[in-house]
Amino acid sequence: MLQLTKPLMLASNSPRRQQLLRDAGFEFTVRVKDTNEDFPATMPPTEVPAFLALKKAEAFRQELDNQIILTADTIVVVDDEILNKPQDATEARLMLKKLSGRQHQVITGVCVMTKESTQNFIDVANVFFRELTNQEIEYYIKTCKPFDKAGAYGVQDFIGMVGIPRMEGSYFTVMGLPVHRVYDALKPFFVID
Repeated sequence: MLQLTKPLMLASNSPRRQQLLRDAGFEFTVRVKDTNEDFPATMPPTEVPAFLALKKAEAFRQELDNQIILTADTIVVVDDEILNKPQDATEARLMLKKLSGRQHQVITGVCVMTKESTQNFIDVANVFFRELTNQEIEYYIKTCKPFDKAGAYGVQDFIGMVGIPRMEGSYFTVMGLPVHRVYDALKPFFVID
């Protein structure tokens, strides 16, 4: 495990973020607070994930003592429209049809906060979907139930495996945590032997 000078706390219920952080060699605890995820309607989509990640971290600011809080937020953007988590199968179907045969952006915002400092940034990946058949979309919704995922899909699931021929940027950013950027942000806290 990578040793840090302060305990690391991940404020995310996402099993994917937890797994990525664990796989990268970090020890951490998980603590989540319900935060209002509203953002100004006029805010450009590229600013939304960093804004929301910072908002999630700010919820812990008063309690920060000697720990590092890590928060993240991921959005899918197509035609300047943010595709959030679908409410149901109908909404998931509409989102996947909108993404089919097109390029879109996945933007993950991250905040690394301590009592002394705050780092807030985004990482962007361009994702290319081939044309998806109705049968593929129906199979995916039925088997993977992508209702906890922005844009109604997980890159690591069936639809990502068969529907994404290429992407520009980090696969892990699309999964919800740009591990390379998080690693760099946590480097100042590494214990040096």
